[in-house]
Order: sequence, then structure tokens, then C-alpha cells
Amino acid sequence: MPIPMVAEQDFEAQVLRSEVPVLVDLYADWCQPCKQLEPILEEVARELGEKAKIVRVDVEASPGLAQAFRVQSIPMMVVIAGGRPVDQQVGLVDKKTIVGMLERYLPKAAGEVAPPELAELMQLGRVVPVDIRDAASFNRYRIPGAIHVPVEELMTRAAELQPSDGRLRVLYARSGDEAKEAFDQLRAAGVQAGYLAGGFLHWEAEGLEVERG
Repeated sequence: MPIPMVAEQDFEAQVLRSEVPVLVDLYADWCQPCKQLEPILEEVARELGEKAKIVRVDVEASPGLAQAFRVQSIPMMVVIAGGRPVDQQVGLVDKKTIVGMLERYLPKAAGEVAPPELAELMQLGRVVPVDIRDAASFNRYRIPGAIHVPVEELMTRAAELQPSDGRLRVLYARSGDEAKEAFDQLRAAGVQAGYLAGGFLHWEAEGLEVERG
């Protein structure tokens, strides 16, 4: 699906007043890197769905916006969250970089913790990662400092996961959906916890530290 176009007359309504973060792609038709960027943006837009918006602004058709963003080189991408610019990139970048620009501003589900956020909370000593995968996977590689509570033992050991020491237990599995399902079960049982968005796969994709053996 093509990325929608935004011009000066509808920029405020479509971007500045948006309830979700917006990535603005400033481009021109003659720009070859801009053309290379377009399918990457379309893929990101499909994956994020309604969590974020991606729009395109033709800098030649909207010179006022180009001036407002002080465009000197294109493609240029600007993330708008809460009606103000919060991040930007100039030039052709990969999908991971684009997702990373938007990720910290995306609306979160209850209990969801993004990988960089979990890493930061671990450094502060405020969380304990809980690996709910099978024993073989846990013994092979895991998030540093994680404890192992296999998913089939989760409810019988639920009392261990209450943050009695002030440190939130954050569940993770191979994927985010598995951890989310386990989190929902714990929450229904009255256990306060969190879960890792994207699971261990996302943690590794972010290049975060892994403990092996």
C-alpha cells in the first residue's frame, strides 16, 4: 500500500494532531535514494499498522515544510510525537533504523517492555528477566541474569514472581506473543509482572547482550 502524501494545508491535522507517532518522509521525485527508501517505509507501515503513521512530503510541492524542517539533503525523515519533532535521520537507512526511530514513541500494551527499555532497567537493578522457554533453550543462551521458570510451571510458581523485593519480573519467550499470553495468565491471577516485546528474537535483533552456556 502506498505511503500517503501530506501537504502544507493538511500537515497540522494529519501530523501535528495525530494521536500516534508520525514518521515524515521528506523527498522529491528526482531523488533516487528516496525511491529506494519507499518500499522499506511501506514494509514498516504494514508491520506497525495503527500504532504509528508514515507519511510523505514532497519538498518541491511543499517548500514551506521543507524550510520549517531545514531540509538540506534528502531523503530526510523526521519523527513527530505529541505534536513536536523528536528524532530525525538524513539519507538512505535500513528498516531496523527506521523501526528504532519510532519504537520508543509507540503506544504500549499493559505490561509491555521494549528490549532497550529492559536493558536499561536491568542496569538500574529494577527488574528480573524471567525465561519461560524450555530448559535446553535456557541453558544454551539467555538474557544475562535471567531466572528460569518454564511456562508449564508458571502458575504453580506464581508466588515467586510477585515483586516482593521491589524488582518487577519481566517474562520473555522466543516470541513476544508467547510471553504476552503468559503475562495475561499471571495478571488474571493477580501477579504484577511485565513481558518482553518481540521476545528473545527481538532482544537478539537489537544486538543486546546474551549469556551463553
